[in-house]
Amino acid sequence: MLELQDQLARGVSDVRLLARTIEQDPGIGAMLFKVVQGAAFRRLQPLASLEHVLQAIGLQQTGNLVRAIALSAAVPAKHNQKAFEAYWARSRAVSELAMLIADERVTVCNIFPDQACLAGVFHDCGVPVLMQRFSSYCRDMRLELAGGWIDLQEEDARFNADHCVIGYLVARHWKLPDFICDAIRFHHDMTLIHHHTARTMVAILQLAFHLYHHEQHLPSPEWSSVQDEVLDELGLGADTLPELADVVLERYHGAA
Repeated sequence: MLELQDQLARGVSDVRLLARTIEQDPGIGAMLFKVVQGAAFRRLQPLASLEHVLQAIGLQQTGNLVRAIALSAAVPAKHNQKAFEAYWARSRAVSELAMLIADERVTVCNIFPDQACLAGVFHDCGVPVLMQRFSSYCRDMRLELAGGWIDLQEEDARFNADHCVIGYLVARHWKLPDFICDAIRFHHDMTLIHHHTARTMVAILQLAFHLYHHEQHLPSPEWSSVQDEVLDELGLGADTLPELADVVLERYHGAA
């Protein structure tokens, strides 16, 4: 991943060379194929080789997807395996939904599926870091319970830490675009973001959270407080949201 990132930063554009770099890690290569065969990229099929992927999706977009895929390998579970697996399942679902929302609204929002994938995978990446740092984190945050997730105030009070800030630092370390880093930092409070693109990314994430909770038959605790801002940012109305949700979820289940 680091070698690929270096090549892209140096302006290397030979897709054969870049494909050989990706092929050095068969796991990342296999996962990249799995991602690009999903609903968000179905219009580009068939993609029969890594060279085809690079040509069809673009160099930077492929690099973004590789970074998202590499994160799961970079933060292995040391304990709390059940909670860790639940975290990644939730993260993958949110990233797939975010990709589909971005794809449906790209002409309005100018956020692309690969960027939404990055934000979706990284948005809560501070959580597994804190899971490794504090042995009681999963228990105290009730992450092993079905639908259990984090209360920010309780997290701060118990651990003097904020998974949004930790996630922001991880994203900066992995050299993600600034607007994605900002979206990760403030994905629970878009009122604190003044950069338009970062606000749009948070809006996409918030809608992805809402659809994820709906699919899991879980309450969506933040939605009522952010709904108006999210719809405004995505150019939607209360009357047009159900249609978009139906399309996104139909594509999501089709990919599954």
